[in-house]
Amino acid sequence: MAEIGPGTPDARSPARYLWWLVRSQPWRAARGSLYGSVWMVSTMLPPYFSSRAVDNGLRTGDFAELAGWTGAVLAAALFNAVLGLMRHRTMTFVRMDSALRTVRVVVRHVARLGSTLSRRVSAGEVAHIGAADITTISLCLTIVGPGVGALFAFAAVTLLLLDVSAVLALVVLVGVPLLAVTIVPLLKRLQRNEAEYRERQGELTSQIGDIVGGLKVLRGIGGSEQFSRRFHGSSRLLRDDGYRVGAVTSWVKALTTGMPVLFLAVVTWLTARMTAAGEISIGEMVAVYGYVAALVIPMFFLIEGSDQLARGLVAARRVTELLRIEPEQAGGDRPGPDSPANLADPGSGLVVPPGVLLAVVSASPADSAATLDRLGRYTDSAATWNEVPLADIRLDEIRRRILVARNEEHLFAGSVREAVATRPEHDDAAITAAVRAAAAEDVAGLDARLEARGANLSGGQQQRLRLARALLADPEVLLLVEPASAVDAPTEALIAARLREFRAGRTTVVATTSPLQAGQADLVAFLVDGRVVATGTHTGLLESEPRYRALVYRGAEEEVAR
Repeated sequence: MAEIGPGTPDARSPARYLWWLVRSQPWRAARGSLYGSVWMVSTMLPPYFSSRAVDNGLRTGDFAELAGWTGAVLAAALFNAVLGLMRHRTMTFVRMDSALRTVRVVVRHVARLGSTLSRRVSAGEVAHIGAADITTISLCLTIVGPGVGALFAFAAVTLLLLDVSAVLALVVLVGVPLLAVTIVPLLKRLQRNEAEYRERQGELTSQIGDIVGGLKVLRGIGGSEQFSRRFHGSSRLLRDDGYRVGAVTSWVKALTTGMPVLFLAVVTWLTARMTAAGEISIGEMVAVYGYVAALVIPMFFLIEGSDQLARGLVAARRVTELLRIEPEQAGGDRPGPDSPANLADPGSGLVVPPGVLLAVVSASPADSAATLDRLGRYTDSAATWNEVPLADIRLDEIRRRILVARNEEHLFAGSVREAVATRPEHDDAAITAAVRAAAAEDVAGLDARLEARGANLSGGQQQRLRLARALLADPEVLLLVEPASAVDAPTEALIAARLREFRAGRTTVVATTSPLQAGQADLVAFLVDGRVVATGTHTGLLESEPRYRALVYRGAEEEVAR
């Protein structure tokens, strides 16, 4: 059975996104509203039955009537308990659905953005969306059930009080909205402060990721203290923003708790005076007290729901801002070539024939890497595949058939097997073959555990595992950027020979300045200032191109030194 996707989110605004989450589960949201409304209104039944027990049973001495109404009170309490259980269960499903749906939408969009993501959004910002914003969004949907029910409960109490006293009904009709309005300015201020706090929190999370990821380098260059001071300064600013959020939140919480109680006291005082004056009966006094006491619950949900909604809008804004980012490289609608074909980059003059191992050699590694990025459609260019512009070919097909592998690509925590395998069908035999081709057999076996980013491995081991993962992916065209720059000369020679063997008959391009890798290539393209000035075999270029010879000999000296 095909898995149903999360749907297409409405990212035009935070409020529209939250409403989309509700519309995505209409029946569940409707049940939550129904259960919440019936539950809230049913909380008024015990006070009503209690008033009947007092007036019709206790005051008249009719114990049968008293027992009947007392039983009704117990039945109403049981009914409310069951309704409360169903309401809570349904709203839990609503919250979990919205959280999971947001996770799937964000993950799908992050995968669609590809290389655009790291240039537009920090890793810390994405991590914080997953860690905090999604939970905040799901909690704010509580307003769908109890929030709607609170409005019905307010209307029910007003109608019930109207039967007792028009004055008391007017006090509730005016007083409750007035209490809700008094908290609106605080909620607006809270939303503004929460947005500022959330912005700074994302920046600080990014700094944490940068510091942890580069701690070894920072210590090596003596910069750890400077970054520590910078982080402390940012932390203090975040703390101050947190104090501002906390100050407003404390008032919201105080008013949420205090105003309903104060309102209850006012209504109780009015009811007591009216009872003493004989305007209402004792039973009606009991009923009014019960109605207003029960009204504290919907008032709490209204105010608390408003608070959660304000926070949810802030969190939804971060999600919608991410969802509105479009990939910088938009794909076309044409299919790629039916069979292996020439891949060409007019920007550098490089032409990659199908099925060859080609080395791109340049004194500027950045020029070689930029050329491979154009061939992999990671930057806009006039690059072509079988004379068809890459910009016109479907991007998903390019990503499936052409792979650009860099040294800085992420290594995920887990076993070596999990870090290298890219598809479920990769068995241990295939993984072992790729690990061997990358000369990474020394990484303690496929079950060896890796920390995030391969922090428990040496730089050379990390590089070789990245190469093994790229080889195992087995793309039609593999573009490698300096795949062996962090290993010694004997290991690099082994990698070069095994790479040629492993990729025999498939198109492979290696950006390098190493004579060990260039010597294994079928063709070598020599770049000067980003343009191909000579193409040939490694031996032929050594004989015919002085600049190439000087660069390669310098590379050979570096290999010996390494």
